[in-house]
Amino acid sequence: MYHSPMTIVLWETKSSIFERLLHPPLDAPPQTELLTRTPSQSRMSILYNFSTDYILREQYRDAWNEVRIGKLLEDLDALAGTISVKLFSIAKEDMCEDWQVVNVRISTCDFCGVLVASVVFDLSSLSVGVCMIIFPVLVLSYDFINDDSTTRPLYLVTASVDKIVLKKPISVNADLRLDGAVTWVGHLSIKIQLDVTQTTPETADPSDPTALTANFVFVARDYKTGRAASVIRLAPETEREKLLHKEAEAKSKVRKRKLRDEENGGMNKFEALLAEGRIFCDMPALADRDSILLKHTCLENSLICQPQQRNIHGRIFGGFLMHRAFELAFSTAYAFAGMMPSFTEADHVDFLKPVSVDVGDFLRFKSCVLYTEAENSDRPLIHVEVVAHVTRPELRSSEVSNTLYFTFTVRPEAKARNNGHTIRKVVPATEEEARRIIARKSAVSL
Repeated sequence: MYHSPMTIVLWETKSSIFERLLHPPLDAPPQTELLTRTPSQSRMSILYNFSTDYILREQYRDAWNEVRIGKLLEDLDALAGTISVKLFSIAKEDMCEDWQVVNVRISTCDFCGVLVASVVFDLSSLSVGVCMIIFPVLVLSYDFINDDSTTRPLYLVTASVDKIVLKKPISVNADLRLDGAVTWVGHLSIKIQLDVTQTTPETADPSDPTALTANFVFVARDYKTGRAASVIRLAPETEREKLLHKEAEAKSKVRKRKLRDEENGGMNKFEALLAEGRIFCDMPALADRDSILLKHTCLENSLICQPQQRNIHGRIFGGFLMHRAFELAFSTAYAFAGMMPSFTEADHVDFLKPVSVDVGDFLRFKSCVLYTEAENSDRPLIHVEVVAHVTRPELRSSEVSNTLYFTFTVRPEAKARNNGHTIRKVVPATEEEARRIIARKSAVSL
């Protein structure tokens, strides 16, 4: 099975806890009354027992004895999806109405190495532990149901990844914890914040164990028509929940305002960006040797989407797309810098066609370095763009399904071994390339 161990566990958990025995007919009327939920009703946490579980640790170890970011991106996407389901779905059976998932603990069997998930529920004031052996199987269908079993079901899809920021390296030798909950709800979308925490002897500030933060945006779709559907209302209760909701609301308004401002003033930046590129094209012998054309930083790979890469809806898992895009982006930054890169953040991962990548599709990933920031010589930044294309040779068509942006810096030990090596400036040769650079810089500033 392709998927990471945690992703399989989350999908099994989601199916076993939230799936209803009886699904409403698709010709039932759509939901008309918006339900009210609290952030605490969506909260989930996951613990990776890296310190004591060798088999689990080896599945997540990278070449530098840290956690593989690509596999972690898969798990973050799966956890965000499970949280969204938890908020929207209530078990139909009366005996399960008050159950809430508190914790999912992952380990492997000491005798056979089979992955085991210990799922902890909260039934009123009673904590109950349920262990499940996770076999490499997929649930092929799942409906996201609201409280009213007489209305048509909704399903949720990942619309975008707002931002993922790595605050410190994540060791594979210490236990890791993922926590997440819904923090904000709009008219058609919900935002989920995830925190990855880890405490190690090398932790500079033990009071702040947060190693990574991520924000996912999901949108609801009508199961029958596929059109956008109104989501629930969110009622924050604690002071922290209210603060996170207020910050998300303010950020949404600021982003909309800045986007309008950029649309009005962005055209003036083209000529400055294109001036140096024209020298490369017209007088290459006189071009700045510390610069390089964007088209010369590109890499590409292709694959056929296989059944093992699908999610519980039978579509290609969004976490898989993020994983493969990250691996290509990492290689692009490595080939460009000539030194081992270090991931810092992923920003504005857009799922333009979130349900359009199917089993059997010919998927092409194209990457390039959009621009660099070398003002801080100790921590230069490399901004990489990855575009995923769904290509259908029979129809002679190619559509963009996803755009993903990753930022890397250079590992200090690698920079020390390459004393004097500088990160080159990337310049566009066409207006289309200049527009992409301007759009990316504007998005980073939001």
